[in-house]
Amino acid sequence: MKSIRLITGCIGILGMACLGITGSSNQAAAQVVVSTSSNNGGMQLSAQDQALSNQAQTWINKLTTLEAKFQQIAPDGQRSTGTVWIKKPGRIRFEYNKPSQLLLVANDGKMVFHDSEVGQTTTIPLDQSPLGLLLKPQLSFSGDVTITNFTPSNINGLFQITVVRTASPSDGSLTLIFNQNPMMLKAWRVLDAQGRTTMVDLYDLQPGVSVKNKLFKMDFED
Repeated sequence: MKSIRLITGCIGILGMACLGITGSSNQAAAQVVVSTSSNNGGMQLSAQDQALSNQAQTWINKLTTLEAKFQQIAPDGQRSTGTVWIKKPGRIRFEYNKPSQLLLVANDGKMVFHDSEVGQTTTIPLDQSPLGLLLKPQLSFSGDVTITNFTPSNINGLFQITVVRTASPSDGSLTLIFNQNPMMLKAWRVLDAQGRTTMVDLYDLQPGVSVKNKLFKMDFED
């Protein structure tokens, strides 16, 4: 059961590449593209939606550090909680609450998922994980990143932007969920190449706090 739990978490956060499945087959690529957009040029946004997209992009690019509590819903429906720290560029740490012994750390261009209970560690390049888009030094919703879906603001003031890497949409997609007023990231959803979805909700967000570099050391590596 522990191995199954590890694989489920690995799929959701890292993507299928962490299991040695690259998602390069035509079928896997089709799953991602069909679920988002069949337009290789991306979505054509209305002026109002483009304005929201620009505000979200600005918020992400102004973000340097973040500490927040999170709730994660894995592809199998399992819920877990913990604390996440971000320090851009390229660093994130998911520390799961006990009794879980899971830990995910991104640094030095790689993302590592570790389960100390079973002694398993899985590593993939950060640029192969949809979550890596959030950690870019500067994120632009154009060029090497394509918007494939946009859900306008609802009655709760939330809107969603789904993005993929333009050159490799089969790596999976990242949906960023923002609160409009005040503008703030509230959640994200990762869709991997096999159509499995993991949802991460954020609360008690603290952008701009001091985040120590030692949080991103991978002491569990050999």
